[in-house]
Amino acid sequence: MTKTRKPTKANKHILGACLGNCVHVAGTLNFLQLAKAKGYSTKFLGPATPISTILDEVEETSAPIIGLSYRLTPAAAYRLAQELKKEVHDRGLTNRIWIFGGTTPVTEKVREVGFFDFYFDGNSTDEDVLMFLDADCDPQQLEERVQSLDRAAHATTLLERMAERKPWPVIRHHFGVPSLEETIQGIAKIADAKCLDILSIGPDQNAQQFFFRPDAMKDTVEGAGGVPIRTEENLRAIYDASQRGNYPLLRCYSGTQDLLKWAKLLHKTINNAWGVTPINWYSALDGRSTRPLADAIQENMKNITWHGKQGIPVEVNEPHHWSLRQAHDTIAVASAFWSAFIAKSMGVQHYIAQLMMNTPLGTSPAMDLAKMWAKLALVESLQDDSFKVIRQVRAGLFSFPVDLDAAKGQLAASAYTSMMLEPAIVHVVGFCEADHAATADDVIMSCKIVRQVIKECRRGVPNPRLDPQIFARKDQLVSEASLLLRVLAELPDDKSLHPLLNPATYVLALKQGILDAPGLKGNPAARGQLQTQMIDGACYAVDENGKILSESNRLEVIIPKELEASEKRPKINEKLEQQNA
Repeated sequence: MTKTRKPTKANKHILGACLGNCVHVAGTLNFLQLAKAKGYSTKFLGPATPISTILDEVEETSAPIIGLSYRLTPAAAYRLAQELKKEVHDRGLTNRIWIFGGTTPVTEKVREVGFFDFYFDGNSTDEDVLMFLDADCDPQQLEERVQSLDRAAHATTLLERMAERKPWPVIRHHFGVPSLEETIQGIAKIADAKCLDILSIGPDQNAQQFFFRPDAMKDTVEGAGGVPIRTEENLRAIYDASQRGNYPLLRCYSGTQDLLKWAKLLHKTINNAWGVTPINWYSALDGRSTRPLADAIQENMKNITWHGKQGIPVEVNEPHHWSLRQAHDTIAVASAFWSAFIAKSMGVQHYIAQLMMNTPLGTSPAMDLAKMWAKLALVESLQDDSFKVIRQVRAGLFSFPVDLDAAKGQLAASAYTSMMLEPAIVHVVGFCEADHAATADDVIMSCKIVRQVIKECRRGVPNPRLDPQIFARKDQLVSEASLLLRVLAELPDDKSLHPLLNPATYVLALKQGILDAPGLKGNPAARGQLQTQMIDGACYAVDENGKILSESNRLEVIIPKELEASEKRPKINEKLEQQNA
């Protein structure tokens, strides 16, 4: 039959109904709501609508677009579609756009009738609907649009991708298995699935530490922790594999040694979406390289500076390393500020604040939100025209149970809580990580779980800032972190540098125990004497009897003179103090 497929601009009207004896209205109503938001006028005829009623309304209103749904049995849907096709032909209503929505088995059967112009099934997303509506519901125009998509049509930077995805956050997941060939194949599969926006490549530890020192690589850890990247060509092959599907951006874990060389290589080969650098870590402090602490801090800062000069966004993955080692929440919050302060001072324009939830283990959702809001209060107080903060949330790696079904629940629960922080980036962690490294199929499934959570949360979530318990804990953490930062400012003798930019600050703070964590016990670069405990869902510093220590009580035992001086010193974050006042 010949159809005039495209509705006129003056008559962008969609008629919707549930066909025959089907009373399941949710899908049709969602479709019409999305259409209304895109500027279409809509009318819903209701559930279980007879074919004759639908066609009478089409004739009376001259509706150019009709969306019908059916969610019962495939055989019944097939018969109804045949009847509808005949009636539409007999009444001369073929010059309309007819859309069908149903479950996947129902839709597959209805396709056999060969009547409808476009179909939505159980695999369709809101994004699919919106693209269809943007094409004026013209299936031919939509097909041409999809077929014309090439690399030039896709965002090549993080900021562009974020703009494309608004109001939804962009989705990131890491991937890298111990075989280069399987990693490349998996990347192609993930790109074709169009389930994420940024794919983070996870190299093995040999690559992260010894890529530029191949003679130092250890055969015993070949492929440990990720994909064995050994040459520049390996990275180019990985990039080529991603150039399909929805063309996800790529980024790669930074090296734990030779960070600046890694940064330049990744920029050249995979157009690294953003750089990730710690401040104190990837050093003798955590054993992921042999760099002395002071040298590591200096090199890490140089790496941040290089990214800032290139205009590349930077994430400083400092705070969660403290929480992973059971440091109390005050240190985690303070480290969020000094990380952002260093990045801003080094010329970074777009700063990615990673907010790792569920860490340490036992953190409650309410106390998680309080801690993250405290971090954001400090970090975002630094924002101005030259420094913008991008919120990124993720589930805590160690929060996932080994039971894979339970782990899927944990992934969804963490994502739901995270969405209350209004993130721009959602870093999806594979639900399977406690059992095995994520395969391509695991990545796709994990992203689908989180995408559904995001879809539901977009309808509205509670505002944690209105919870008095969360508000009180957030204020407590901001106050204690501010005190800790003022103490740090008193440590170095060299006043030519800002104390938070001076590696000596952190070296001294770790030696004295001002910065400490139970997980650093026995580490030659740290004191390792801090005791912490999870109490009511939050991580506190405690004394030998398990009694909570305020930050001032904790610090006055370690450095009474410095503490007294710091309390008389002007606030290190005056803008924040003014906001709080």
